[in-house]
Amino acid sequence: MLQWVYNMRHFFERHGFNVASRLAERLGMRAKSVRLFFVYVSFATAGIGFAMYLTFAFLLRLKDLVYSKRTSVFDL
Repeated sequence: MLQWVYNMRHFFERHGFNVASRLAERLGMRAKSVRLFFVYVSFATAGIGFAMYLTFAFLLRLKDLVYSKRTSVFDL
């Protein structure tokens, strides 16, 4: 049972939106703490934390699309 949980966690960390890790990096915290915050908020507010997580994922995806790194000045 425990191996199944680790496999699921690894899948979501590898293929997820990286919201928790990017937010944690920005705040100078551990990603595990940010994930726990989203879990606790989701339970306490009946799913609003999950909605916040998806909103952050959408905004980060938009930011990545708009602000892509260019290799040189001539790529404009």
